[in-house]
Amino acid sequence: MSNRFIRSAGAGTVVQKLTVKAILERKLIEDGDRILIAASGGKDSTVLAWVLAAIRPALKKTYELEAIHISTDFCACCKKPVLSQRLAAWGIPFTDLFVPVIGRLREGRKMNCYWCSTQRRTELLKYAVERGFNKIALGHHLDDIIETFFMNMTARGELSTMPMLLEYRKYPVSLIRPLGYLEERQIIACAGENDILTAACTCPYGLHSKRRDIRKRIADFTGGSGAVKRRILRALVTDTP
Repeated sequence: MSNRFIRSAGAGTVVQKLTVKAILERKLIEDGDRILIAASGGKDSTVLAWVLAAIRPALKKTYELEAIHISTDFCACCKKPVLSQRLAAWGIPFTDLFVPVIGRLREGRKMNCYWCSTQRRTELLKYAVERGFNKIALGHHLDDIIETFFMNMTARGELSTMPMLLEYRKYPVSLIRPLGYLEERQIIACAGENDILTAACTCPYGLHSKRRDIRKRIADFTGGSGAVKRRILRALVTDTP
């Protein structure tokens, strides 16, 4: 592993340390795992790929990494070549899979984040199972987990959120969220430090997401405190060891 992946100080070091902490405490990665990274092209999943490649020496575990990017019929990511080059530099094989998300909509239905997420997750599971991966790594972070809880509570009347480790009963694959201890601002700082922000893709539907409204409300009552967010995480996440 090149020395440029391990930094002695800075945002990248914070990301590495908190990712290692999450993986070890939550038992997210074990020896022999074949891990498929869901690489959207955004800052979160790209930082996830970077850090999973970078922390191999620290984890002292043997595992394989591959990445898949799901292209859709509403977001033609013009930065895929850059993403592919970065992943290759980090030693991560890359696959681009096209999924007609809008094309699968039933007549009269409108495009929304839930529909897109469902279609992409279905294809991720199918691809992983067919090719022998036992884990899928997603780029969700601490803020995503907390926001999902409040969205589920207010919109669906459910006290639930994203677990950092989800083991499927019907499939021989698990979902892991190694960035679960990291705030979005820490990921942004790391992405900036490693020149990832300049190559990140954005979803055109994300600008109108209800998640942004919840995010503002959470910022108001937490005061942006990372300590408060982590206390909320301890209360929410059910896979505590």
